[in-house]
Amino acid sequence: MFYYPTHNTTIVETGNARFIENGETSGSEASRNVEIKEVRVQVPIASTSLSRVGVPHIVETHNNQEEQQINDLEVNNEPIVEQPQEIVLRRSHRDRKFAISNDYVVNLQESENDLGIDNGPISFSKAINGDNSYKWLDAMKDELKSMAQNDVCDLMELLEGCKRVGCKWVFKTKRDSQGNIERYKARLVAKGFTQKDGIDYKETFSPISKDSFRIIMASVAHYDLELHQMDVKTAFLNGDLEEDVYMDQPVGFTEEGKEHMVCKLKRSIYGLKQASWQWYLKFNDTIVSFGFKENTVDRCIYLKVSVSKFIFLILYVDDILLATNDLGLLRETKRFLSNNFEMKDMGEAYYVMGIEIFRDRSQGLLGLSQNAYINKVLERFRMNKCSASPIPIQKGDKFSLMQCPKNDLERKQMENIPYASVVGSLMYAQTCTRPDISFAVGMLGRY
Repeated sequence: MFYYPTHNTTIVETGNARFIENGETSGSEASRNVEIKEVRVQVPIASTSLSRVGVPHIVETHNNQEEQQINDLEVNNEPIVEQPQEIVLRRSHRDRKFAISNDYVVNLQESENDLGIDNGPISFSKAINGDNSYKWLDAMKDELKSMAQNDVCDLMELLEGCKRVGCKWVFKTKRDSQGNIERYKARLVAKGFTQKDGIDYKETFSPISKDSFRIIMASVAHYDLELHQMDVKTAFLNGDLEEDVYMDQPVGFTEEGKEHMVCKLKRSIYGLKQASWQWYLKFNDTIVSFGFKENTVDRCIYLKVSVSKFIFLILYVDDILLATNDLGLLRETKRFLSNNFEMKDMGEAYYVMGIEIFRDRSQGLLGLSQNAYINKVLERFRMNKCSASPIPIQKGDKFSLMQCPKNDLERKQMENIPYASVVGSLMYAQTCTRPDISFAVGMLGRY
C-alpha cells in the first residue's frame, strides 16, 4: 500500500479492490476496518548525477501531536541536489594480451630507404647508366613523340615576371596479372608542388569510378554481357590547359643552342595540379556528344541506350571498361573513342585496375582476384613469409590506445613501420574484392 500526501490519495494493491479518495477501500459490499501499514521503498540514486532529484516521502500514522509537528518539519517537497562525487574506476589487474602479435613488428622493420619494391630507376642518370638503359631510352622517346603528336607545348623565351615549373622523368615497369614485366614506361612529370593556387591552377578534383565496380561486374555476370577493355595512351595530354604555365625542358633532351628557353604548355601533363581535372572535362564532353549520359551518383559511369540495346562505359583514369548486350554497339563505341583519342584495344577484359577477372559464361560465373596486388603488398611490408589465417581477426581481440607508443624510444621505432601505408593498402583491397576484411581494416584505421 502507498500513500501520496500531495494528493491525499491512498492506493491499495489487492486482487479485488476499489480505490476511493477518502481512504475507504473495500473488497466487498460490507465495510470493514482497513489496517494501514508503512512500506519503505529504497530508491537508488546514481552517484554521477548532477541533476536535481526529487525524493518520495513516506507519511506514518502518529500517536501524538508533538510527533506530528516534528515530522511536519522534516517532510517537505523541496528537491534535494545530489553533490557530485569522484568516480573510482575499476581496472583489471590481468596481464594484457595484445591483438597484434610481435610477428607484425618484426616483419615491418623496414629502413627509411627501403619501403617498397624497386619498380624502376629513380633518376635520369640511373636510367641511362643502369641495366636495360636502351629500353628506358626508347620509353622516353615514345613519351616525347606522344607529346609532339598532341601538340603539348611550344618552345619560347620566358616572359618577364613569370616563373617556370621544373620537371623530371619517372620510370615504371608495367606488369601483367602474374607480376611479369610487360613493358617499360617513362613519363615526363611536371613538378606541380611549386604551383600556386589561383595563379597556376583553379580546380584539382577529378572523379574516378571504384565503388560501383562490383555492381557493374555483377550485372555483367547476371545478364551475360560482353565485357571489353580499352586503354587511353597518355590520357592527361588530351586535356586543354586554361592557365599560362611555363616548364623547363626535359633533362637529356634540351635543344642545342636553346637551353635557356622554356616550354609553354598548351595541354595538361602529368604532375600538374589540374591535369586530372582537365582530362576529365575533355573526356566527359567528348563521350556525352556521342549520346552517353553520365550517372548522377558515380560520375565516371556512362550509359547509352538505343531501343533494346545498351552499353555501359566505366572510366578509371586512363582505363576504360565497356559492358554491352550488343556487339554492333560495342564496335561503334570503340571506333568513336579511337577517332578522338589515341587508344589501345585490349579485347575482352581480363585484368583492369590491378584486378584479375575470371569468367565462365556457360555457368554465369564471374570472379575477381587481386592476387598479384596482395602479394606485392605482402612483399613490400615483409609479410610474404607469414602464416595465413582463415579469418582476419580473432574473436576476443581488443585494440586500445594502450598499444600505441608511449615514449620517445617507441615513437622512434614506429617511424620505421609505415602503419598508415599498410592500412591504406588494405583499404583498396577491401573496397574492390575483399569486403570480408572490412571490419578488421576499420578497427585498424582508428589507430
